[in-house]
Amino acid sequence: MRNERAWKGAPPPTAGGAYARVVKDVHERTVLAVAVLASFVTFLDGSIVNVALPDIARELEGGVTLQAWVVDGYLLTLGSLMLVAGSLSDTFGRLRILTAGLVGFAATSLLAAVAPNGELLIAARALQGVAGALLVPSSLALITATFSGPAMGKAIGTWTAWTGTAFLVGPLAGGVLVDTVGWRWVFGIVVVPAAATLALVARLPRDAHRGTDGHAYVDWLGAGLAVLGLAGPVFALIEGQRIGFDDPLVVLALVGGSVCLVAFVLWERRARHPMMPLRLFRVRSFAVGNLATIGIYAAIGLGTLAIPLLVQEVGDLSATVSGLVMLPPTLISLLLASRVGSLAARLGPRWFMTAGPLIVAAGFLWMLTVREPVDVAWQVVPGVVLFGLGITITVTPLTSTVLAEVHPDEAGIASAVNNAISRVAGLVAVAFIGVITGGVLDVDGFHRIVVVVAALLGAGALVSAVGLRSVRAPVAVPDDVAGPGLP
Repeated sequence: MRNERAWKGAPPPTAGGAYARVVKDVHERTVLAVAVLASFVTFLDGSIVNVALPDIARELEGGVTLQAWVVDGYLLTLGSLMLVAGSLSDTFGRLRILTAGLVGFAATSLLAAVAPNGELLIAARALQGVAGALLVPSSLALITATFSGPAMGKAIGTWTAWTGTAFLVGPLAGGVLVDTVGWRWVFGIVVVPAAATLALVARLPRDAHRGTDGHAYVDWLGAGLAVLGLAGPVFALIEGQRIGFDDPLVVLALVGGSVCLVAFVLWERRARHPMMPLRLFRVRSFAVGNLATIGIYAAIGLGTLAIPLLVQEVGDLSATVSGLVMLPPTLISLLLASRVGSLAARLGPRWFMTAGPLIVAAGFLWMLTVREPVDVAWQVVPGVVLFGLGITITVTPLTSTVLAEVHPDEAGIASAVNNAISRVAGLVAVAFIGVITGGVLDVDGFHRIVVVVAALLGAGALVSAVGLRSVRAPVAVPDDVAGPGLP
């Protein structure tokens, strides 16, 4: 067996069968623990930061602009480099890339924790995104290289369940840290799981899996164009509110970024090993699913940023309360996601992907009742509960739809593209927050966000209702891929 041969000091398969099975079992458990912890670090960082934004803005004097950059600095590099990171993993080895990602994530988390000003914090967050992009593809690739058959499905299920807890503990843990020891520990605490994962990585053998053509499999040009193409418009949207949309720097960023995005698409059409194979978009379910993803995840990214800011900045409540308010979506998902997945597999995803976003939209429209003084229990929590129910109804069918008609050999890259699109959609939506609110998040600004979020969700529902076929055969999501999950 390949795992027995890979394990340092293991006997050959013919010697000591019982001992070999024990060694193999220990190796597989270690691999699974490494994969879970590595991805947990990335997801935790994405869920723990939002509740700290008001305190960050107060201390570093940045307002909505700084808050948007703290979120988008991370999402920019994470979303644009996630696809190329999969190629790096295949070329240079899963554990090598995983180790580099963990060391980089720990170092940049410490840099963010001690950042003396907003500029350095934003730079640290962007570097965190680079490191984070290396972790998720490598952790999944490590699982698929170690397990096979039913064991792989079980391992992926375990990975999904445990990494999903990051969205459960993140907001609450972040709130408690902010209220007790300060916002800097929100970044510093991430070093603990990163260090624990590195200790486990040291117990695994070095990589034997490497690409045969070295750098030929890494789409460096595509990655560079993607980063520049996203960074330009994001910079223009965030900074335009502060320095004016007619400022030459803003205009240059917008035009330059747009040119890079066009160049990215043209390059991906002719690249030998593109990071985003455009041929996948000729598949109807893949194209429709990703188009719906844009609206749905843009809405989620914007909405889940605005709610904690409302609770703390307008409601004048603690970060811990803000974290508690955001718990229902994850709890509902943990309780109902598997049942929804089973129903969608039997009935087809069309009406789930239509009804789910509309329920989320109804939850946000409920929050139009928000008035000062903010009554969180009545004006916010019911809407958050509807949000949790609607997104649970949506996510699993959405993943199935994206992968339904894609060739099994391309399921991994198709899933990665959908993950990247969901992160980029949230990135662009967050960049608009200053434009939508007018630079200040008050009740009126929050109401405008709610209307925009509901409109984006309505667009996602319309795309699903019109674009998906009425009758679909049951679709099972392949065991070795995962959708974008909760934000």
